[in-house]
Amino acid sequence: MKETETTFLPSLLDNDFYKFTMQHGVIKLFPHAKAKYQFINRGKHLFPEGFATALQNAVNSMANLRLTANEKQYLAATCPYLDPTYLDFLQGYRYNPDEVKIEQHGTDLSVNVEGLWYRTILWEVPLMAMICELYYQLKHLQHISNEEITAINKEKIEKYGLLGVTIAEFGTRRRHSYAVHSLVVEALKEYGGNTFVGTSNVHLAMKYNTKPIGTHAHEWFMFHAAKYGFKMANSLGLEHWTNVYRGDLGIALSDTYTTDIFFEQFDKKFSKLFDGVRHDSGDPVVFAEKTIAHYKSMGIDPMSKTIIFSDALNYDKVAHITEFCRGKIGMSFGIGTNFTNDVGVTPLNIVIKMTEAFPENQPWIPVVKLSDERGKYTGDQKMIHLAKEILEIK
Repeated sequence: MKETETTFLPSLLDNDFYKFTMQHGVIKLFPHAKAKYQFINRGKHLFPEGFATALQNAVNSMANLRLTANEKQYLAATCPYLDPTYLDFLQGYRYNPDEVKIEQHGTDLSVNVEGLWYRTILWEVPLMAMICELYYQLKHLQHISNEEITAINKEKIEKYGLLGVTIAEFGTRRRHSYAVHSLVVEALKEYGGNTFVGTSNVHLAMKYNTKPIGTHAHEWFMFHAAKYGFKMANSLGLEHWTNVYRGDLGIALSDTYTTDIFFEQFDKKFSKLFDGVRHDSGDPVVFAEKTIAHYKSMGIDPMSKTIIFSDALNYDKVAHITEFCRGKIGMSFGIGTNFTNDVGVTPLNIVIKMTEAFPENQPWIPVVKLSDERGKYTGDQKMIHLAKEILEIK
């Protein structure tokens, strides 16, 4: 595995930005909390013999990653809302492979992560990226040429430019490989002009001198539900976020417990303080209609706010959303797999989700997500039923 170990994760920052921003918040607010995560093979992919061993080798190699002095300086200059004490912590952070348990039975792969939340929060994205890259390597699935990858992404970003929208790249988790990901961001940066506004991948943002983009993920609110209850999850999740970032990183994720419940709790204070909201499930136009109506009901001009659309986007979806939203509300788009794994192989349909949380002085509690697509509900079935009952979701 020595050849592949050097191609995975060239940097501790080869991860999505929201993992670091959440980690910063967890350290400040919940330093004793623990979490469990589980790999979910949505696409029922068949993993080849020896996959678990190869993945374990890759995970073990991650223990050698460390924040460099240049990377620390970059974060300090680019992200002034991250405390110097956090950057010192990150400089001393090391992945602990013992937090990850990997098993394989036939073609079935099992991956579980457990430990202190502020430590284990960084595992999800690189684990998914490595699972994808190893899958293609061990199954000997070849991607199209580098020149074709560059040409495809040049054409894509130029077409988005003609729509007059801004585009960010969000594709670390299900990328084909690090090498492809780097090629994609390089092409987007070179040919994107004002259309390309950044990437969720902090390492590649630094490498190609573009903006790291992200705020928080579903797990932020899922943990708050475990600690404070479903009715308080959104409001306290947002309140704690503003306490940490004081108005920076102001895009709120809306669909952890359905958009309708979110907007009930997204009161005038939050509606004014946050720059906008992120759409990640359900019909994007219906979501835009609800968001516009919500801001208007608060006496807020929707054109002063932004929706970040990020749910399995491609050009046709972006064009459809743009046609509806233009002149009604601000918008931007985060595109993932369609950038980083449009290379002639089938992208993997996989996720890694928090499954249980251990708030301080409380037992392990199953956590769930109730997105705007029922098929995307994740977590313990009894807890899903309880959440729907408490939140009155039909």
